[in-house]
Amino acid sequence: MTSRDLILSRIADALGDVPSYERPEDAAVPREYMRALDVDIVERFMERISEYKTTVRRVSAAEVSVAIVEQLGSRGLRRVAAPPDFPDEWRPSEIELVTGALDALALDGIGAALTGCALAIAETGTIVLDGGSRQGRRALSLVPDYHLCLVEERQIVGTIPEAMSQIASTVRRMLRPVTFVSGPSATSDIELSRVEGVHGPRTLDVLVVAGA
Repeated sequence: MTSRDLILSRIADALGDVPSYERPEDAAVPREYMRALDVDIVERFMERISEYKTTVRRVSAAEVSVAIVEQLGSRGLRRVAAPPDFPDEWRPSEIELVTGALDALALDGIGAALTGCALAIAETGTIVLDGGSRQGRRALSLVPDYHLCLVEERQIVGTIPEAMSQIASTVRRMLRPVTFVSGPSATSDIELSRVEGVHGPRTLDVLVVAGA
């Protein structure tokens, strides 16, 4: 018996007493875990994501384009890849935004990405990307070595269960991959030596857009 056969056999045994007509939604699953935070979730998000070696700052909606120029300028960048639907009111004239269909080699050559996000989770300091509005395809936020992400205050939720309830329809209906990002890409080997930029951007900056 292969490992696959063994796993399937155990699943079949566990489901042996389930009627054939029963559907997943027919069985109530208790979900009594915490769903909301009794804190300022914007402040909590900024606090938590900064713990992951992420530069984060809060700006007004009117300051977004200026803040993008300043943030990219601090990194010596004047050219970035961006999704085609990046808002016109956020596009700075001083920065070249490349929005065409770019393969991995082209994205690596540009080396920087500018996107929005689907959600942000305050309790864990996590950005959620689902390939939707203002995000572009998944490679856009994974291949370049630098990622500047704009998070609108209205997109910040308190907990993971809140986030999952909001993106569940996207997962089921659109079948798009969902990426959870907590700081720059990093991993550790068996000796706990930290290596950054292995499977995503080495550097992550975040602008939290107030009042948006």
